[in-house]
Amino acid sequence: MMGPMPQPPAPRKTTGRPARISRAEILRTALRIVTDEGVDRLTMRRLASEVGSTPMALYHHVRDKEELLLLLLDDYAAQHLRRPPAPPTDPRERVIAAATAIHEVLAACPWAVEVLTADDLMSTSALWFVEQIVDGLTVCGLSLESAVHGYRAIWYYTAGEIVIRATAARRRAADDRPTYRDRVFADLDPDELPRLAEVADRWAPLTAQDTYAEGLTALVNGLLTRGD
Repeated sequence: MMGPMPQPPAPRKTTGRPARISRAEILRTALRIVTDEGVDRLTMRRLASEVGSTPMALYHHVRDKEELLLLLLDDYAAQHLRRPPAPPTDPRERVIAAATAIHEVLAACPWAVEVLTADDLMSTSALWFVEQIVDGLTVCGLSLESAVHGYRAIWYYTAGEIVIRATAARRRAADDRPTYRDRVFADLDPDELPRLAEVADRWAPLTAQDTYAEGLTALVNGLLTRGD
C-alpha cells in the first residue's frame, strides 16, 4: 500500500523592492480615499498600503501629503473648472460669474474645499477665476488692495457655504436623530426670542434652501457700494 503523496514545497516568499507604482495610480487611489472618507483619512502610510507599496516609495513621486493634495486639486480643477468662451463684459457680472463657476465645481467635490480652506493651498488652475474676481472689482472702482479683500470675502462665503452644507449632509446620512439645534428650537421661549420662536418650525427647511446666488449678489453689491 502506497503512503501519502508528498506535498509540493510551499512557494518561498520573495523579498526585495515593492512593485513599481505610477503617479497616476497614486492620484487615483488618493482621490478615492478623500472622496469616500475625507481628507483627514488620507495618510501616506494608508495610501502606500492601498497601492501595494511603501511610504518611502511614494516619496519618489510626491514630497508629502500637502504636495499630494495640491496635485489632486490641480488635476480636479483642470478637468472640471473650465474657462467660459466669452466672459461677461460687465465687470460686476464677471465677478459673479467667476465666483459661481468656482462654487458649482467645488460644491460637487467638498473634499477640495476642505483642502482649499488652508490659505497656503491653492490650485493654479483656479487662478484665472481669481483674476476675474479681483480685476472685476478693480474695474468697478475698488483699489487693488480692497479688491483682494473683496475676493477674500467672496471666497470665505463660498467655501463656508459648501463646507457647512456638505458637513450637514454627511451628518444626516450617518445619523437621522434630531440635531442639538432641532431640540433647542423645539423649545424656544417666545417671550425671550420672539422672532426665532415664530420661525422655529420652518428654520430647518429655510436654512436648507440653496440661496448661494442671492447671497453672492448681495455680497458683491455691498462690496461695491461701500467702495474705498
